[in-house]
Formats: sequence, C-alpha cells, structure tokens
Amino acid sequence: MHSYIPPERFFPYLTWTDIQQMPNLDQVVILQPIGAIEQHGPHLPLVVDAAIATAVVGKALAQLPPAVPAYALPTLYYGKSNEHWHFPGTITLSAQTLIAVLMEVGESLYRAGFRKWAIVNAHGGQPQVIEIVARDLHQKYSDFLVFPLFVWRVPNAAPELLTPKELEYGIHAGDAETSVLLSLLPNQVHLERATAEYPAELPPGSLLSMEGDLPFAWATRDLSQSGTLGDPTPATREKGDRILESLVQSWVRVIQDLHRFRQPCV
Repeated sequence: MHSYIPPERFFPYLTWTDIQQMPNLDQVVILQPIGAIEQHGPHLPLVVDAAIATAVVGKALAQLPPAVPAYALPTLYYGKSNEHWHFPGTITLSAQTLIAVLMEVGESLYRAGFRKWAIVNAHGGQPQVIEIVARDLHQKYSDFLVFPLFVWRVPNAAPELLTPKELEYGIHAGDAETSVLLSLLPNQVHLERATAEYPAELPPGSLLSMEGDLPFAWATRDLSQSGTLGDPTPATREKGDRILESLVQSWVRVIQDLHRFRQPCV
C-alpha cells in the first residue's frame, strides 16, 4: 500500500498510540502527495501526476536523514482536472470539493496535534486551489503552518535536457513527463503512439501566456487535438532518471527546510 514511500515513513502504518507518544508533534512534517487521474495524450497513462507526486515524495523520504521526523499521507489521486474532461478517462473533482477534502484532512491533522503540513502537488491545474486551502487553514488556526507546494518548482535537471520551446510550451505529456514516466513506469508508456503538438503561439510581443504572469483561461481541447502539449518523441529513460533524481535531491532539502521552518512574526 505504501508504493514508493518507505513503510516506516507511511502515515497510515502508524497506530494512534504511536502518534500519541510521538515527541514534538508540532515539528513533525506531514506530507500530502496529490496528483490527478486525467488524460495525458495517447501515449501516457492517466496516473502521471499522481505517480510523479508519490515517487518524488517517497524517494525523498527514503533519502531523508533519520533524525528528521516526516511522514507521507496516502496520495490523493483525484484532483481538479476539468480542463481535460473532454477526453475520456479524466476524473475530476470540482474546486469546491477539493477544497473541502483538503480542509477536512488538514483539520484532522491539526486536531491530532500536528502543526506542519505540506501539500505536494504535481498537477498544474490546481495550485491556486491548494493555495486557497493553505491560506484559509492558517487563517483559522494561526499556529498551523500549511505549505502549498508544487513538485516541479524546485531546482532540477529539466532545463539542461529540454529545448527552450519545450520548457515554455511542453506543459502536459511532453518530454519531461514522458521521460520521468519511462523511469518510473516504463511498461505503461507507449512511445509508438506519441505525437508532438504545441499550441498556436500568441502574436509576437504579447504579454499574455498560457501559464505566465498574465494567463488566459483555456481548456485542453482549445489547444490540442491529441491531449498532448509538447513534444514527447525525444523522451528517454536516461533523461527521466536524471530529472527524477534531481527532483528527489531538491525535495530532500525542502523537507529539511520544512522541519526547520518557524513562522515569521513581528
């Protein structure tokens, strides 16, 4: 049941008395991997985001110094994926449902005595939802430190391995995700079905972008017939190994930073 997560770091394997007797609960880091079950083109399985979140968290915990108290909750596989719902297989929660689920999980952890909760998200369609949850929980419980984090927003090897065009437009089922899935779940990758598809570029000089500082709303079918946004055809397992290991190394650092973190106050 623990998948990539070390069993000794898997929250559900604890007993209630283990938690009751745990020293310094307020400094224990609880990690919530979250992804999605959604289309990722004709060549990748629906589980991409959930798999990446689970693997990065689990592999980072496996390399974490034993003295750092940190545990992973079970991965939340479903997310807000309505931008993909025109493609069969996508399962989506509404923003309201996802907020409610995360709020209630967070409040359960707070009642148990935990005060540090990191939501580790790998799906690009829901960072804003997670940020709302983090702010609202901290506003409700001022000593509850909640971190709305994104798997890919740490130093990693992708900029060294991907083309500039892929780095900007390859945001879904492109080279990076396909390479990482070749590392994690090679039997579920169908490279023979992979096709490159980029969205039409905006007029030169435009300050608007898909996911930049000035974004526009879009659904995947507006931008792609295949469901792919990027070029997965150059993907390799070797690239995936390098990207994955670089993500893991950065997340080992992040978890230690979470353990050391103290809320700034005036």
